[in-house]
Amino acid sequence: MATTRIGLDRLPPAARTAVEEHTGPLLTVEETTEGFNSEIAARATSATGTWHIKGLRTDHPRAWTQRREAAIAPFLTGLAPALHWHVETNGWDLLGFEALTGHHADYAPGSPDLPEVAALLRRLGETPCPGIELRHAEQRLENYATHPDDLRHFTGTHLLHTDLNNTNILVDGHAPQGDRARLVDWAWATRGAAWLDAGYWIIWLITAGHTPASAERRAAEIPSWHTAPTEGITAFAAANANLWSDISTTDPGPWTQRLATAADIWHAHRRTG
Repeated sequence: MATTRIGLDRLPPAARTAVEEHTGPLLTVEETTEGFNSEIAARATSATGTWHIKGLRTDHPRAWTQRREAAIAPFLTGLAPALHWHVETNGWDLLGFEALTGHHADYAPGSPDLPEVAALLRRLGETPCPGIELRHAEQRLENYATHPDDLRHFTGTHLLHTDLNNTNILVDGHAPQGDRARLVDWAWATRGAAWLDAGYWIIWLITAGHTPASAERRAAEIPSWHTAPTEGITAFAAANANLWSDISTTDPGPWTQRLATAADIWHAHRRTG
């Protein structure tokens, strides 16, 4: 469920001062609408630079997402925007990220962004999983797997993002080809089987208009996808169909319904294919 968004100007003056100790006096603040986890999300500029600022009250139920992003940021060079500062004061937890340029990835069939996303996921697959506290894929899916034994397919030691929403991927057309995409919003970073992010991508690709077969061909551009057992992929599709059915029932809306439909379509393809 989305978190209510407020403006950066609603921060307590002392918290704003703590931010400006890192940035200098802010000259412009542009509130952003993407994302669901943050109460504050803004692109801010000062005489010394530009930042993407994310914030939550320290007593917010999702305050852990800020700590997770701060903990994992140092390990994501070349994958995500750099974290320049972290402030926790006056009841607020605030992160100051490198402000990326570019557009949200276009997942539509034939999009020139698709190879860039695949290259990004290949780089992620080569990134060591840091030794910090992370959720485990089999734990996150244990209530949705069709059979308890299916969970063994999801275990692993690899770093996963798990939220391949196209708005979480920024593509900079001016960067070198093959290195244009970056992943944002690492709150749901997870440890698990290497191929799972390619599987998560499939559901979003189907939502964007791909057939299950064409989406799986895109996933096959990620080397780790070829380590997935056939029965593991089918089990993953089933678990995600159950997951999105639950989400779309609990939090009904156009986007959750689209994801639930896409997950069902993929699951049906796996059962009949």
